[in-house]
Amino acid sequence: MAAVPVEEAIAALSTFSLEDEQPEVQGPAVLVSIERGATESPVEYSDVNAYRLSLSEDTKALNQLNTLIQEGKEMASVLYTYRSCVKALPQLPNSMKHSQADLYLETYQVLDLEMSRLREIQRWQASAASKLAADMQRFSRPERRINGPTVTHLWSMLKLLDVLVQLDHLKNAKASIPNDFSWYKRTFTQVSAQWQDTDSMREELDDLQIFLSTRWAILLNLHVEMFRVNNVEDILQILIVFAVESLELDFGILFPERHILLRVLPVLVVLATSSEKDSESLYKRVKINRLINIFKSDPVIPAFPDLHLSPAAILKELSMYFQKFSAQTRLLTLPAPHEIPPREAQEYPRHYLIVNHIGAIRAEHDDFTIRFASAMNQLLLLKSTDGADAEWCKEVKGNMYDMVIEGFQLLSKWTARIWEQCAWKFSRPCKDSVPSESNETSASYSDYEKVVRYNYSGEERRVLVELVSYIKSIGSMMLRCDTLVADALWETIHAEVQDFVQNTLATMLRTTFRKKKDLSRILSDMRTLSADWMANTSKPEGELQSSQHGGEESKTNLFYPRPVAPTAAQVHCLQFLIYEVVSGGNLRKPGGLFGNSGSEIPVNDLKQLETFFYKLSFFLHILDYPDIHSAQFRYVRLLKVATVSALTDLGFLWFREFYLESSRVIQFPIECSLPWMLADHVLESQNTGLLESVLIPFDIYNDSAQQALVVLKQRFLYDEIEAEVDHGFDIFVSKLSETIFTYYKSWAASELLDPSFLFALDNGEKYSVQPMKFSALFKMTRMKCKNLLRDLSIVDADLLGRTIDLRSLITERMNKVFRDNLEFLFDRFESQDLCAIVELDKLLDILKHAHELLSKDLSIDSFSLMLNEMQENTSPVSFSSRLASQIWSEMQNDFLPNFVLCNTTQRFIRSSKVPLVPVQKPSIPHAKPNFYCGTQDLNSAHQSFARLHSGFFGIPHMFSIVRLLGSRSLPWLIRALLDHISNKITTIEPMITGLQEALPKSIGLLPFDSGVAGCMRLVKEHLNWGAKSELKAEVLRGIKEIGSVLYWMGLLDIVLREVDTTRFMQTAPWLGLVPGVDGQILHHQDGGDSPIVNLFKSATTAIVSIPGCPNPTSFYTMSKQAEAADLLYKANMNTGSVLEYALAFTSAALDKYCSKWSAAPKTGFIDITTSKDFYRIYSGLQIGYLENSVQLSSNNHEVLGDSVAWGGCTIIYLLGQQLHFELFDFSYQVLNVAEVEAVSIAQMHKSPHFVQGWEALIEAMKKARRLNNHVFSMLKARCPLEDKTACAIKQSGAPLHRIKFENTVSAFETLPQKGV
Repeated sequence: MAAVPVEEAIAALSTFSLEDEQPEVQGPAVLVSIERGATESPVEYSDVNAYRLSLSEDTKALNQLNTLIQEGKEMASVLYTYRSCVKALPQLPNSMKHSQADLYLETYQVLDLEMSRLREIQRWQASAASKLAADMQRFSRPERRINGPTVTHLWSMLKLLDVLVQLDHLKNAKASIPNDFSWYKRTFTQVSAQWQDTDSMREELDDLQIFLSTRWAILLNLHVEMFRVNNVEDILQILIVFAVESLELDFGILFPERHILLRVLPVLVVLATSSEKDSESLYKRVKINRLINIFKSDPVIPAFPDLHLSPAAILKELSMYFQKFSAQTRLLTLPAPHEIPPREAQEYPRHYLIVNHIGAIRAEHDDFTIRFASAMNQLLLLKSTDGADAEWCKEVKGNMYDMVIEGFQLLSKWTARIWEQCAWKFSRPCKDSVPSESNETSASYSDYEKVVRYNYSGEERRVLVELVSYIKSIGSMMLRCDTLVADALWETIHAEVQDFVQNTLATMLRTTFRKKKDLSRILSDMRTLSADWMANTSKPEGELQSSQHGGEESKTNLFYPRPVAPTAAQVHCLQFLIYEVVSGGNLRKPGGLFGNSGSEIPVNDLKQLETFFYKLSFFLHILDYPDIHSAQFRYVRLLKVATVSALTDLGFLWFREFYLESSRVIQFPIECSLPWMLADHVLESQNTGLLESVLIPFDIYNDSAQQALVVLKQRFLYDEIEAEVDHGFDIFVSKLSETIFTYYKSWAASELLDPSFLFALDNGEKYSVQPMKFSALFKMTRMKCKNLLRDLSIVDADLLGRTIDLRSLITERMNKVFRDNLEFLFDRFESQDLCAIVELDKLLDILKHAHELLSKDLSIDSFSLMLNEMQENTSPVSFSSRLASQIWSEMQNDFLPNFVLCNTTQRFIRSSKVPLVPVQKPSIPHAKPNFYCGTQDLNSAHQSFARLHSGFFGIPHMFSIVRLLGSRSLPWLIRALLDHISNKITTIEPMITGLQEALPKSIGLLPFDSGVAGCMRLVKEHLNWGAKSELKAEVLRGIKEIGSVLYWMGLLDIVLREVDTTRFMQTAPWLGLVPGVDGQILHHQDGGDSPIVNLFKSATTAIVSIPGCPNPTSFYTMSKQAEAADLLYKANMNTGSVLEYALAFTSAALDKYCSKWSAAPKTGFIDITTSKDFYRIYSGLQIGYLENSVQLSSNNHEVLGDSVAWGGCTIIYLLGQQLHFELFDFSYQVLNVAEVEAVSIAQMHKSPHFVQGWEALIEAMKKARRLNNHVFSMLKARCPLEDKTACAIKQSGAPLHRIKFENTVSAFETLPQKGV
């Protein structure tokens, strides 16, 4: 196979899109590595000898100090992470005292391993103090025999002294170390009784005991070593001057270096003042006010993550060991943090607390971000421009260099603020008062809770999250473009160095230093070691020609910038040589480095040397910046000083080793962890501005994991961090999902509120939902967590990380939350009556709308699928559902027995007179507001609507049932109700037979001459059912339930007709259907296809006719699918009436009892006196409950309602007994008698008080007759019988209810008028 040309391969690669669409909601995901940077020479400064500057002694000592610094940091890690072994020692019960010797031996072996580390620290500090003292003495001789110390050497001295100070502070602070040692000594005494030659071991043990028990033993030993042979006041004073000038200038140092200077300065002052010679000489070079100002401006200095140092406390404590220093009263009167006067104590929080600086920080962040992006755009434009102007090119790259320096300084300042605020918080714990958000007593608080958990207010947590996000975002922005700006930075550094050594120094050599041979030689050495003469020959020809026409006045060398940066050794030597020029070879001159008033160098030249000197210190930081990811630099990196990852490292916010020891606990709960506190605050506050920074606190865990593995080198710390991250991330995803769900639920509930309701309110804005930006989090498909390291023994290894799909996790949680919400809503409905169906429908609408809104951002399961799962209705052959079963259960157990019908309002209401049938219902479940409508205000608003429908059952409830059950479960419910009618008829049949048997053989018509009172007396005599009162009540309840079901079917029929009409209006134009005059559906085009079929056929024909049609099969398939849809929708158009079907079903159920309830007359004529048909039984029951209903003691109408009329009249009508009932009903006869009697009395001009006492009963009878007529009119309209006499109705068939009949006015809309 032929090889692909390189040009084509590159062109092909350029077509791939490598852009990462993920938003920056995390910090820089730099892998934990131990590479080496430019801030430390990769070849141990061995190339310095090549420059022949006589710095071999200095270089050798420098490398030795750097080795000691690294070893000391490892020792400090051992001390800081030391945890008591005594706590883990087992205690033997009395029954095992015989094994005490074995326990001592095992304990000794365990503790001996830990004590060996302490002995190693003891030996190392003695060696380090001796070497540091020897190094200082080497440069403190009156006569100068060697060059040095260089600036790099001074820094190494200060760093080693800082390590010794930290070791001493840790040794003093860790109480577990002497405790373990006492146990170790005790076990050694027990175990060594049988050993021989233990004297040397005992001496070593005594030395270790003295070392551990003596405070500041390391510094005391260092003092002895320093002044053992030769005084070192000069070098100590040089270090103090260097530290003071560096702190006051605060330009060329970053926060780690600044903290080093602050920690060692009080120790240096004590050591320099304790000299046997003139101890006051120090204050001649450095005014004491300068020291006091430094110590007062920083009363608290970060030392370790949860340990701080106080210069005032160090000075006071060391004054007890150094008697000469005790005379410095001005320094000793400085207050420690806990001694600061109240007035001054109020001033320090303004400096330390970030909340007082966040406004300026925010402005700095916004300004830098804009200018950095502008500089990057200019740089990209420069790279895409061929033949750019040299001056513009230099300006763009120089601007980029300045932006990187500014970025380093901002990151350093911001991270230092967090360090210093933490140190201040640790020094000022909260008061012992009980925090408002806690129910615990103050006595139960741990010290760590007082300095962390309860020491940060909500506002302080907010600004801390904001600042952390600024640090991480700037770090990410700078790391993303490191490879793009590398060449520009190197070229700028190269240009700065070459311009200084080739032009500035050349000018100085021709003017200032022309007659000073010694200084001229130094300047020449500077040019020799760093001038890039090759750059002059690399100039373009045009630039060379322009430089030749410059004349003799301009003798500056023009060079072509190259991306060749100086090495660490070159920078080291340049700083030394500048130091030599300025100091004249005498570092002991009064004044500072560049503040030497006695210098013979002109001010202008001195300023140029000073500027370049401090630029050199930043060159190494800049060179570290782009190389952090470079694969070509894979050296073992020992010190991480000024990289972006170092300046954005906030892992110290997690560590709490000192407080774990003082609190005597294994680990603190996650609520006390500051990283989790920040993440939790973002979720709880729901601050829109902070929400996109919600993942930023988890970068703190990444940083702390890196420190645990690389810096502290302790696997158990990493395991604890990983365990907390796992636990915290689970809680975080859960809380974040709940926040997202609450927001979308509130949003949906707000949109579904009635606009008229909001318009009528004065404070309607409280029901609006503030927008929250979750889109950035929803796009997080890859979130890098740096953990799961497999092998600590690998030195140059990347952490094996987990890539977490946050979007997927949120989606899983959302699916679960939606299902839980559905389960809760169904549980809530199941604990209430049927009237709560409207509330359920409304809450499900809100949940469904929230699902629709959330589905735009997340691929969650469909709502119908989740709803079917919760209703247990996922099987294709399952027609019942959880909701349908619950509705049927409610109707059977509560609705039908305990609700009564009000025919006028078309509503069922719960009867107050009915003895409630005991129904076992679970208690109403309660949940958080987000399971209802989201917020308390929205819950109240929607509950006010739900309460409007909670006291009755009517048309709104039926609409909710139809919407919720749908066409799948509704037929099952209808069938269950129809079966209930059939069962009720079967149940009351023997009861009616019993009532028939109790009737007299003959009951004649009521005589008109007896009046109302006589008629009622005759009715009571004929209906001798007094002994069958329970039987009567049961029959009435049965008829009432049958009537309730039939009326319920009528309401359902109204709703279904409205739904079908709406559906017909939506589909009819596409199917070519039009309504006929008589209500029948007509086809617009007889024999032709419907419009939708024609549309797809014509579209398919037009597309297929195109010659270039790629896939005509798909269009044919769509055309066939349109035909199938046409058939499917047309088949569902002619739907029947539910009420008509219910009446037909009831008629069929009555067929088997027709012979008993509607017997054919033997004579062929109407049987008037001896009939015991159903109408006669119902007539007796009706007049009985009407009479009872007018009694004050019992309102029987509230017990049975209007459902009895619906049930009784429907049975009478379907049995063909309507005319018989209207002729022979007892109440009708009484009304007739009352009318006749009223007319006769009116003719006699008598007072119409003849019916006194019967007015209420007669009025009730009239109402019953109007209701019966209304029911019969509805039945005639919906279920017309054949045009025959009633007694000739066929007994074997259902009523022929589907014959055509003229449309009549709906009986549900027009009721019979009073008096009809």
